[in-house]
Amino acid sequence: MPADPAALRLALAEGISAANPTLDSGWSDAVAAVPRELFLGTAAFRPTGTGWEPVHRAEAGEDEWLRMIYSDQTWVTQVQEKDAADATGPVSGSPTSSATLPSLVVRTAQVAELRSGQKVLEVGTGTGYSTAVLCHRLGAGNVVSIEYDSVLAARAAAHLGEAGYTPTLAVGDGLKGCKEHADYDAIVATCSVRSIPHSWFWQLNDGGTITTTISGWMLAAGMIRLALDDEGTAHGRFTSDTITYMLARPHERPPSPSFFRLDGDSRRTRLDPGLLEDWAGRFVAQLAAPSAELMTTGSGVILRDVATGSQAWTEPEGEGWTVHQHGPLHLWDQVEQALLLWRDAGAPDLTEFGMTATPFEQTVWIGSPKGPNWQLPV
Repeated sequence: MPADPAALRLALAEGISAANPTLDSGWSDAVAAVPRELFLGTAAFRPTGTGWEPVHRAEAGEDEWLRMIYSDQTWVTQVQEKDAADATGPVSGSPTSSATLPSLVVRTAQVAELRSGQKVLEVGTGTGYSTAVLCHRLGAGNVVSIEYDSVLAARAAAHLGEAGYTPTLAVGDGLKGCKEHADYDAIVATCSVRSIPHSWFWQLNDGGTITTTISGWMLAAGMIRLALDDEGTAHGRFTSDTITYMLARPHERPPSPSFFRLDGDSRRTRLDPGLLEDWAGRFVAQLAAPSAELMTTGSGVILRDVATGSQAWTEPEGEGWTVHQHGPLHLWDQVEQALLLWRDAGAPDLTEFGMTATPFEQTVWIGSPKGPNWQLPV
């Protein structure tokens, strides 16, 4: 029996609702209504080994394609700005656009506490699927969406028109907001950021909110909804979610040269480097060394600072670990001290973390603003 897109959409919506019983029914109704197949075009990438393999709709067959599209899964549509439709074989590199898994789209909207009548700026139109979900729930007249990539923006506009949605669309750097259509009651980012861009604060109405994921070059992230107070300071607490969006392109780490371990100061560690496998532990490490990237090996971890070239790497020794640190920054010292503070606070998950932010200073803390805290790179 041929696959029925409407039935597949309904099954997807029911599955998402069952996994998230607190989800507003309006968001699951949007999943059941928006034809996701319109926004995936003719091809998508799936991971294969260390690269990405294109799956073409015509070759997969319509039934297989629809069942693939209506799984609750992210499908990468562009790698290093190369579209899946143009790929004839596996490619390597980092994804630069994707169709986010529907459960994350509606989870983000749920965290944002969006309401009918609010004017919303979506940062990152992408394929247009999440934009369509917002339009279905809030009304297209309340949705403004901005996309960095002009080719993707044109394609998303065509898909949205085909699906019957007419939001206000713009092309540009979403980290600058979208001034020509401001002010907004809420800003929702479908990309991660290293810190909250200044412009987002200036383009919010009084009492407005920002919902985004704070991430970095260690690829740990925390989702948060920040609300402006009367003095223009934003406050919020992180959610328990351990899933994230791609970093905004301007916030991506620069290309890394080949890595070579360099000798330096050596000492025994005070903590097991395996703590960096914990989502909250890695988030803390990222806060402590915001310009460092993390690599793992079978026998330890490697930290490399993108700005200075400093590095730290660990190796097992007896029943413990030794760390070697080279360069002007002692990266492991920074990370270890932060992890000790986190452990002393009970090694909490991200729900115990919060953030206080202005355009000029942004602080992530544990417990309360007076607890252990770190500055984000603004």
